[in-house]
Amino acid sequence: MYGLLHSVGNSVRNNLGTSVRHQLHCVSSFKYAACVPIVLFVAGCSTVSLNTPSSSPVPIVSAQANVDTSQLNALRILTTEQETLYRVADPLLVRNVPLCRGNIRNLIGFSAVNKYSFTSDYVAAAQALGFGEALQITGVLNSSGAAKAGIQKGDVLRSIEGKPVPPGPNAERQASALLGPLVGQLSRIKLGLQRNGQDINVIVPLTEACGFGLKVGNTDSVNAYNDGQRIMVTRGMMNFVRSDTELAYVVAKELAHSALRHAVQQRMTGTIGGIINNLSSMNPDTSMLNGTGGVTAMPQDLDAAADTLSLYMLTRAGYEIDGAAAFWQRLAAQYPPTVLNSYTAIHPATAYRLSVINRTVTDIKSKISSNQAITP
Repeated sequence: MYGLLHSVGNSVRNNLGTSVRHQLHCVSSFKYAACVPIVLFVAGCSTVSLNTPSSSPVPIVSAQANVDTSQLNALRILTTEQETLYRVADPLLVRNVPLCRGNIRNLIGFSAVNKYSFTSDYVAAAQALGFGEALQITGVLNSSGAAKAGIQKGDVLRSIEGKPVPPGPNAERQASALLGPLVGQLSRIKLGLQRNGQDINVIVPLTEACGFGLKVGNTDSVNAYNDGQRIMVTRGMMNFVRSDTELAYVVAKELAHSALRHAVQQRMTGTIGGIINNLSSMNPDTSMLNGTGGVTAMPQDLDAAADTLSLYMLTRAGYEIDGAAAFWQRLAAQYPPTVLNSYTAIHPATAYRLSVINRTVTDIKSKISSNQAITP
């Protein structure tokens, strides 16, 4: 269920929402070895997963023989990084609905997996991390209805509106099929859970959010991508940033590109979508990243527009923006455009961007001091 619920329902405010059948197809397409939690977002196939608190520990490893230690460690690291990405993105997605225009989705706001949420060669590692046959809650989005309803990490998903969610290899698809028809009909969804052996029922109000998916890319390249539906931050970029705020700068920039439909304008949705699909695997084909991977460099006017919008998004989400220019300058200095598989190679207009960032920071502070709306 790594992107499950987000992938289930039609767009609430987007007349271009895909059909439930197509959305369910999208759910299965996200089942890579690296698939961590299925985030129960009720939205179009464009939204993959959300948040779980960074303080939440990865499931305790069970004592099992014949588990590949390298697979276990890789899965644990990726799971932790994905949780960090969700946590940082949480306020950006939920508090920027007015700036995401036609890309609004309803979400339930928790993630859940079972051992079959991973490709077959990682099932043993997933089981060693504590995942079994049933869908287990792995994280709850702080700003969501799931958090308000009291859903907790470790809860087991048993039913949706009174209908059972069977365990096993098809649990995600079956839960998706149950949720899909409900998204456009209800504002609240009744879930049956099991907690510490006790059955409980909760009523979860749906939460509006920017309808874009989030994934960690399994590569050391320092980069970030968006295909107009999904945002990917690479493991290399996750290691480069020094704080949650710096990670938020990266996420907000890609969120802004997505909201402004820049991948569509650049005719890059297919190319970037292929990169995101590839880097979602535990064993990606790194040859796809030779050079810039076929990604056209972003024109400076589009890049500056995304920088401007991202700073407003950051401010609305409660992140400080004073360090934004210094962050992007440091990134460009350490990974200049000559490093072809790096972020700066596909966002090369650093000097122009810095001037726009500094001007926008000043404008936003002026609006704050005069109690104006924080919108571009």
